[in-house]
Amino acid sequence: MACEEPSKIANIPSIVQELVTCVQEPPSQYVVPEQNRPDIACSEMPDPIPIIDLSRLPAPGNSSDEVAKMQSALENWGLFLAVGHGIEPSFLGEVMKMTREFYKLPLEEKQKYSNLVDGQEFRMEGYGNDIVVSEKQTLDWSDRLYLVVEPESRRIYSMWPAHPPFRDILCEYTVRCREIASLVLRHLARMLNLHEDYFVEMIEEDAITYARFNYYPHCPKPDQVLGLKPHTDATVITIVFIDDSVSGLQVQKNGVWHKVPIVPNALLVNTGDAMEILSNGFFKSPVHRAVTNAEKDRVSLVIFYTPDPEREIEPAAELVDEKRPMQYRKIKTKDYLVKLFETFAEGTLVIDTMKI
Repeated sequence: MACEEPSKIANIPSIVQELVTCVQEPPSQYVVPEQNRPDIACSEMPDPIPIIDLSRLPAPGNSSDEVAKMQSALENWGLFLAVGHGIEPSFLGEVMKMTREFYKLPLEEKQKYSNLVDGQEFRMEGYGNDIVVSEKQTLDWSDRLYLVVEPESRRIYSMWPAHPPFRDILCEYTVRCREIASLVLRHLARMLNLHEDYFVEMIEEDAITYARFNYYPHCPKPDQVLGLKPHTDATVITIVFIDDSVSGLQVQKNGVWHKVPIVPNALLVNTGDAMEILSNGFFKSPVHRAVTNAEKDRVSLVIFYTPDPEREIEPAAELVDEKRPMQYRKIKTKDYLVKLFETFAEGTLVIDTMKI
């Protein structure tokens, strides 16, 4: 790989995969302030680890211990590891192989799918990094490929890598994840005594689903950087396929960071900010981050389910009364996403600005 010096364009960060080949330590713009630096040996998640077997969830109208476990996991952690989800390990292996093979391509091949228009104008979709909005912004030690996967009419197939071929595998994976998301959301609606498809309808029709392929290069000083700074997701629900060869995902609870354990072939499911607002705070959007490794690279694939950009998100009327008044202000999805990227760059949480 060619050695790439830090980008001189103000709002365009370097490709970290290239940068790591020519530095002995992270450049200053990647170094996290000392008080925020990651403890690589942070706490393991306490037992019981929230692992939910989706195949044991009951038919509508019935209850089970697995539903109670899922509700407890979401109330306590905002996430759980899903097994029994119906996606074959062999297919998950194909998805992971496809992701890794993309990042093994020469830089000039990957940049065919760049998120920079004419090398200057930033767009969300494509390969590269997140936009830099401030000179004081601490950059993340990671690269990413962002693609719109739903609705089908919004797909830009010219942005989908041809080598390795993404189209068939990603289309199939999108269908399978949609089934998982719908199953979980129906159970969440029933937990709140809402009609079964209340949350499912939030991610249908003109709602946008994004796939984000993350790449976290090894780092010579992993205790000084973050692969992804602390944040919450803007979503109704998020599904994450975690690299099972090296850990790196951490979740915050009561101010303490915990490692999310690796469970082979499991998928991580977490609620997002839209769900926190819609549920009037019954379900919380967990704060999470990614750390790096001194020796190993790491990848992950995240599917983000966001409402229609023009839809106003607000607490469900059925969940607001005198005993539990409205906890969050109303906002359009597209406006929330703008605020999300601004606060993410600043290292703050947009959900905190929505609370009444």
